[in-house]
Amino acid sequence: MTRILSFSAENTFASDLDRLMEDAGYKNRSMFLRDASIHYAESKRRGDLEMMDVGLNIEGTLVIYYQHESENKLIKLRHSPELEVHSYHHNCLHQSHTCVDTMQIKAQVGPLRTIVTNLNQTKGVDRVSFTLAPDRLEGCC
Repeated sequence: MTRILSFSAENTFASDLDRLMEDAGYKNRSMFLRDASIHYAESKRRGDLEMMDVGLNIEGTLVIYYQHESENKLIKLRHSPELEVHSYHHNCLHQSHTCVDTMQIKAQVGPLRTIVTNLNQTKGVDRVSFTLAPDRLEGCC
C-alpha cells in the first residue's frame, strides 16, 4: 500500500532536486527521495566506519584497486581471521591497467578499520573503499 506525501519547496531547490535525481539515474522523485532519506537516516544513525563502535559487527563490500605486485598481500587478507569473507571476485581492468578485488565481508569495526588503513598504506594498492550493507530487521535473506 502506498501513501501520497507532499511538501513545498523553493523553485531552485526543486530544480536542483530534479538534476540530482537525473544524475543519479532515477526516473521519478518518489523513489529518489525514498532512497536518499533511507540512506541519510542510516548514515546519521550508524555513522561511517570511522565513527562506529570498534566492537560492532558489520557486513558490507570491501573494494580494493591495486597493481599485481600487491596480490600476495591480498591473498593473506582473504584468509585473515579478522574477516569472514562471504564471497570474493577478482577482475583485471585492462583500460586502467588495474586489478580490482571485491569481497562481501563480515567483520568487527575495529579490525576492519585497521585493515583498511593498512591496505591504504600498502605499496601497489591504489584505492580501498568499504560500503556498509543496509541494516534491516527483516528482508530477503
